[in-house]
Amino acid sequence: MEKQKNGFFLVREEILPEAIKKTIRVKEMLKHDDKLTINEAVKEMDLSRSAYYKYKDYVFPFYEASQNKIVTLTFLLEHKKGVLSSVLNTISSDSGSVLTINQGIPLQGVANATVSIETAQLSVDLEALLDKLRMVDGVKRLEVLGQA
Repeated sequence: MEKQKNGFFLVREEILPEAIKKTIRVKEMLKHDDKLTINEAVKEMDLSRSAYYKYKDYVFPFYEASQNKIVTLTFLLEHKKGVLSSVLNTISSDSGSVLTINQGIPLQGVANATVSIETAQLSVDLEALLDKLRMVDGVKRLEVLGQA
């Protein structure tokens, strides 16, 4: 019988069972409030202690998994002056290190761009950086393509 490999998957939150979502929220609550006990946190989230202990070591937010990693982002950018520069400045302002940039030729007013960044020195968590990048004027779409 072949040994089963343990792997990691990037899964969108909306398809996760409620117990796993609540476990992640409990972990975040405990991380941000060191006076909060596990009992209080699971009670507040209406989660059983057994479910919390079952999942707590196996689930974590994406940004925790991406610390000290190389993350590749793909953008759909409006074809107007300064959009890519604003994206790069936003990454730089949070101490992200840009490793590669690839931009396609603009077609129908938009261009695809792929940017790989090193997250080791980020001054914010990756989720916060992604939110900032989505707010940059001219960014039509942003997706995480992968990480290494």
